[in-house]
Amino acid sequence: MSRRKPGNLRERVTIEAPERLPDGAGGAGVRWTPLATVWADVASFKGSEPTVAERDEARTPYRVVIRFRADVKPEMRLMWRGKRLDINGAFDPDGERRWLAIDCEERAS
Repeated sequence: MSRRKPGNLRERVTIEAPERLPDGAGGAGVRWTPLATVWADVASFKGSEPTVAERDEARTPYRVVIRFRADVKPEMRLMWRGKRLDINGAFDPDGERRWLAIDCEERAS
């Protein structure tokens, strides 16, 4: 990962944060608010189709690499090419705070 070059960041992804909104009936809804749109290197991996509650749920894993940010959290999501990518985790691959690798999944139901 230390050999990564800024020229590899060819895709635009939007980082979105959830905002809880009261629904007026004692519950809450979620609205997704754009936090930032950044350049990224996006790589997809082979998808899987586990059975969830007797229903097939297709999932495609992705690794998205962006310039380092300390504010990306698992409860957030990424939007890329019209796809919603739920964040599973994010880490600094070389410990030098240059890059942030984000593991995520696109879920199609």
